[in-house]
Order: sequence, then structure tokens, then C-alpha cells
Amino acid sequence: MNIRPVPLTERNLAGRDFFLLWAGVAISLAEIWAGGFLAPVGFWAGLWAILLGHLIGNTLMALGGVIGSDHGIMSMVSIRPAFGIRGSNLAAVLNIIQLIGWAAIMLIIGGRAGAALGKPAGGILASDSLWVVLIGVGTLLWAFWTGKTVWKILQTISVAALLLVIAMMTWVAFGGMEPQPAAANAQAMAFMTGLDLVIAMPISWMPLVADYSRSARSTRSAFWNTWWGYFLVSSWMYVLGLQVTLLTGVSDPGLLVLETMGGLGLAVPALFMVVFSTITSDFPDVYSATCSLLNISQKVSARTVMWIAGIVSILVALVFPMEQYENFLFFIGAMFIPLFGVVLTDYFILRGRKLEVDAIYVEGGTYWYRKGCNPVAFAAWAVGFAVYEAMALLKLAVGGSIPSMLAAGMIYWALSRKAAR
Repeated sequence: MNIRPVPLTERNLAGRDFFLLWAGVAISLAEIWAGGFLAPVGFWAGLWAILLGHLIGNTLMALGGVIGSDHGIMSMVSIRPAFGIRGSNLAAVLNIIQLIGWAAIMLIIGGRAGAALGKPAGGILASDSLWVVLIGVGTLLWAFWTGKTVWKILQTISVAALLLVIAMMTWVAFGGMEPQPAAANAQAMAFMTGLDLVIAMPISWMPLVADYSRSARSTRSAFWNTWWGYFLVSSWMYVLGLQVTLLTGVSDPGLLVLETMGGLGLAVPALFMVVFSTITSDFPDVYSATCSLLNISQKVSARTVMWIAGIVSILVALVFPMEQYENFLFFIGAMFIPLFGVVLTDYFILRGRKLEVDAIYVEGGTYWYRKGCNPVAFAAWAVGFAVYEAMALLKLAVGGSIPSMLAAGMIYWALSRKAAR
């Protein structure tokens, strides 16, 4: 692994690989949990928020991948033309933080679910920490194999099996649970707030999608298979979480479904879901945290960095407060939605999908700006971040995602044109 462009002759991922990759990423207990947050808006409004939020978020995420597949470059490298070679390092640091956070959150959810299913056996199998460590090690190994033949085979088998388990979970959620009175006690939520929560999920993958699309044989195939793979399965996960939370009022709908499956004699597929859904959705965090750190410095080997990222995510999972999960989603939206409003405006509107690829790696060249940073991009990003936070503070009905991205993109476009003149 290195930060230089992947030559066309070495790109080995086809459309099916991207569909399975992003379908596997979307098969996550964390996404079921996030769907439960939408319960206050009701089922039908929640369903609209899920579909519209994924339509917006998925499109932006897949567009971020186009930069990678067009030029064979990593996600954080793709930020350099807009923010400058050194300026991209700040985005890389923030991305490492959010990726380690995501990896830890998924391990926590997987650990709790594994412990719940292991409770009947008792002993160490009922320990959250055991499952966090086991799944964390599996995630690290999966990250090491990314893109290789063995990875493709394992990813295909795992995703196919997980889809069967999800079908079982859907049957349980919509036909095997009794309504609970506590389900009516949820606090109110504005529709646009719920929409922001949905958009934040695919957007959270935007700072890493090009790490995989850089190996695509075809930009068109990578775009559409990324889009559909994540859209279909992630929406499904959200609906499951929404339905179970509305029905029962529980704070962890995925865990309840798995426990119900265990009681119905389906403990083995439930445990398979816990382990492999966490691995297939978590390994990109470890892999891309490594890519982001390499954007900052290449003095340490990629393999060493990946070991560090994997171990740190396990350690964070053992202490991270899950009560902050919803706030974590809002943090991701506030930071990365306006940032990629700048990046997408720069690439698709101002540059027309054309880059001087060699200059991306040259100090003092086209993308050096002022001491390696583009102040115009940072100014637009700051305004977009402020807009997002203002919308959240004022609790306006329009939400923060769309206004912040538009504000950042429009300001960057205007200031860049002025600077060019």
C-alpha cells in the first residue's frame, strides 16, 4: 500500500466486488441501532427520511469515489487539489479520529451482542471484552487481506450468508415480536433532524470511499455498484431498527432481534451475524485509517500502521461511552459534509474532473497554494461547519446537512473564481 496512483494495469476490482464490499459495510448492527433513533418521527416519516437521506448521502459518497477511480488516488490524496498538499493533513487527522471511533463503536455493539448470545453458556463467553477482542482481531486480519483473492472469496461468502440472516431478522422484526407499551414514550424529533442522522451514515464513508475505488477497472461500474450496494442494504438496516424500536421501545433494537432469534433456536445464525457483520463493516475503518496516516507521513510501513490502527480501535472499544453515539453521528456530519462540499465543487465544477496528478505529490507545485494550504478552501469549510452548527443550535426545520454543503460549495466556488480573476 502506498499513496501513489494505482496504474490502470494493476486495478483489480470489478463492479460485483464493489457491490459486495459496500453491501457488507452496510450490514451492521450499528446501522440497525441508528435506525432506532428515528422512532420519534413514526414509521412512515422515518421511512421517507431513510430513503431520502440515503438518496442524498449515497450520491455524495459515490461521487467522492469517482475522484479515486478517475485517477487511481486515495481519498485523502483526493483532498489535496482543493485544500493543498499540507492542508489535506488536517482532514486526514479528523478522518483517523472518526475511523477509530467508528471501529470502536462497531466493536462495542458486536461485543455486547456476542456477550448476550453467550450468556446462556456463562463464563467468559458472556464477557463483552472477549468478543470485542476476538472480533477486533478478525477485523484486523480482514483489513490485511483487502483486495486480494482470498478477501474476494471470503467477502462474497460472508455477504451472501449475512443477507440470509438479515432475512431471518426481518421475519422476527415484523412478525415475531409483541408490541410493548414503553414504545410510545419517545421524545419528539423534527423530520429534518432525522434526515441529518440518516445522511451522516453514508457521509461517514465519504472520506474513505476512494481508498477502494482507486482500484476500480471502471469508474461507471464502481459508482453504481457502490451506490446500490450501500443504498439497498443500509436502508434495510435502518428500517429494521426503526420497526423494532417503534414496536418495543428498546434502545438497542439489533440486540433484541438477535436475542429473540436465540430464543427461537437460531442462535448460530445470530452469532454469525454478530461476528461477520461487524468484521465486514469494520475492516474499512482500519484499512482507511492506515491510508489517511500514510497521507501525512510515509516513514512508517503500512503494515505497522494497520497494526496500530487495529489495536487502538480495540482499546478504545473497551472504554468508549456508547451514550455519545448519536452525538458522534452529528459530529461526523458537521465536519465532513461541508468539507466534501468544497472537494466536490472543486473537482466536478471548477476542474471538470481534470487533475494534474503528478503535481498532487510535489511541494511548490500547482496544489501547494500558500505554504501547502489553500486558505479559500479552509474559509469555505469553516463557513459550512458554522452553518451546520447554527442549524443544530437553532433547531430549524431545514436541518444542517444540505445547507452546510451548499454554503461551503458556493462560497468556495465564488472565492475561487474571484482569486482566479
